[in-house]
Amino acid sequence: MQTDFDLLIIGGGINGCGIARDAAGRGLSVCLAEMGDIGGATSSASTKMFHGGLRYLEYFEIRLVREALTERETLLRAMPHISWPMRFVLPYHHSMRFDSSTPASRLLNAVMPWMKGRRPGWLVRLGLFLYDNLGGRKILPGTTRVDLRSDPEGQPLNPMFETAFEYSDCWVEDARLVVLNARDAEARGAEINPRHKVTSAEPHDGGWRVTLTNTDTGDTRQVTARMLVNAAGPWIADMLGKTLGSNTPANIRLVRGSHIVTKRLFDHDKCYFFQGQDGRIIFAIPYETDFTLIGTTDADHVDADTPPRCTDDERDYLIAFINGYLKDPIAADDVVWTYSGVRPLFNDGEGSAAAATRDYVLRTDHVEDAPVLNIFGGKITTYRRLAESALEKIGAVLGPLPDRWTAGVPMPGGDFPVDGFDTLVGKIEQDFPFLTPRHAKRLVRAYGTEARDILGNATSMNDLGQDFGATLTEAELRWLMDKEYAQRAEDVVWRRSKLGLLLDADQINAIDAWMLAARETA
Repeated sequence: MQTDFDLLIIGGGINGCGIARDAAGRGLSVCLAEMGDIGGATSSASTKMFHGGLRYLEYFEIRLVREALTERETLLRAMPHISWPMRFVLPYHHSMRFDSSTPASRLLNAVMPWMKGRRPGWLVRLGLFLYDNLGGRKILPGTTRVDLRSDPEGQPLNPMFETAFEYSDCWVEDARLVVLNARDAEARGAEINPRHKVTSAEPHDGGWRVTLTNTDTGDTRQVTARMLVNAAGPWIADMLGKTLGSNTPANIRLVRGSHIVTKRLFDHDKCYFFQGQDGRIIFAIPYETDFTLIGTTDADHVDADTPPRCTDDERDYLIAFINGYLKDPIAADDVVWTYSGVRPLFNDGEGSAAAATRDYVLRTDHVEDAPVLNIFGGKITTYRRLAESALEKIGAVLGPLPDRWTAGVPMPGGDFPVDGFDTLVGKIEQDFPFLTPRHAKRLVRAYGTEARDILGNATSMNDLGQDFGATLTEAELRWLMDKEYAQRAEDVVWRRSKLGLLLDADQINAIDAWMLAARETA
């Protein structure tokens, strides 16, 4: 087993796995250590969008929005199974109020005081014009106007909303994105170590001597690296100060974002972008065929070691927010699941959590003479560009590296045309006629062209082994354990998939028991 590496990456979220993939593809020897499951924290708890961030225009974060808008289509081409275009409906009415929490709203109030308290339609349209044109859009359609009085998008809404704007962004299966980056990094030579915590790190001969501890068994292993990348997410400050022994301030702000999931609230496949009178926004998104995802909140989170959860207050806030738009209001009893994640944002001194920058900051520090690159903030949409920027800083320390390479290179299973999803599903249904249409579509959405590798030579459902419910079979479970680092049922039903929404506790326990037995006999 290799013990000496060019790069040791701490953290198996999207930033860590994205950097590992890019670095391994440029010929560096890479070891990645993640104390939990790959993508098990913040990176699997997003709102699950590749988007430019329309509301960031109000904070004049033009560079961030332009970069994110450009990335949407680059990423879409590389992973058309786990990412796809979505249309977002932004209802508007003339009594919409807004506060003065953003630079744009404060400027508007100053130059046009008679408009104070209102977001005029021309301002929304101007923002959408910029959104359409900043990023060199080629695949995604531009903004249109929707008549909510006659179009189906108006059916679930309060009749007071008569007009909406409709624009484009993309959905992404966030946890699967992280796993696919890790798999591709490993295929290019990186060593991926889930459930391994960095328990000590000390400067050694111009680099680092690091102890990795298996969080399941307690076994330890020592490796060396020429440079560390601290991509520990919410734990970046603890890693920097307590483990690496740096006195450099972390400048980190932990912001919790919570979401609720209800039964499906509308029949079409478009999303809603809702604006609140407190200046915030939420999304209502079709989710896992039978559900609607609603989020997110922005609340300061004090301690990275305190597991984030959607509080009753956050749940009630989201319910009240969306009820301001719906024709048929929802209640707490309609919520079938909640989840919450902690965003490790760079502390730019903004007063509110919602206003804190989503841009990333990369900082190279030295402890004695040992280099470490610290990753602050970032958005899932710009993870690939963040990785490229990280490699520039790594190259400045370790020596010149090969050119950038990741743009447009398919992720595992993503080697088919961006408009070829339905064709691929049709071929799977034709070649494996025993699959239901829903089962075939789910497999292709999760695995793309690799769905065939899971199905193998099966000619019936019996050939796929034990049926655990909700179309999850032994064949798929073996794939997830052998290829995608899954070790427990929660890895499978809440991160590699969201089948936990369809399975009961007994079924999930049966999956856990089967996986435990499989690990013991491996």
